[in-house]
Amino acid sequence: QVQLVESGGGLVQAGGSLRLSCAASGSIYVVNAMGWYRQLPGKQRELVASFTSIGRTNYADSVKGRFTISAGNAKNTVYLQMNSLNPEDTGVYYCYVNSQYEGTYWGQGTQVTVSS
Repeated sequence: QVQLVESGGGLVQAGGSLRLSCAASGSIYVVNAMGWYRQLPGKQRELVASFTSIGRTNYADSVKGRFTISAGNAKNTVYLQMNSLNPEDTGVYYCYVNSQYEGTYWGQGTQVTVSS
C-alpha cells in the first residue's frame, strides 16, 4: 500500500523560508506527475507547484519566483522550497503523486503558518 509522508511544515516569520518534503512508501507504477497543493483558510484546495514525468514544471502565479519544486534522489520523493513567505501562504500543504494506472495518492497534509 502506498503512503505519502510529508514533513517540513511549521511556523515561520514573514520573509522566512521553509522546505517541505514528501516521500512515497511502496511502489508506484508509471508516475505522470508529482507536486503540491495547498488549502488556505476558507478557500478551495489549489495547485501550488508540480512537475511531470517529461520534466515540465508548473507554478501558481502567486508563488512564482518564491517557491521551487524539485525531485529527490530517492524515487518518488519531492521537495518544495518556499522562500519569501508571507501570511497569505498560511495553510495546509498536501503533496500528491499521480499515477498512470493507480490514480492519485495524497499526503496527510502539513501545516504552514506564516506570522506577520
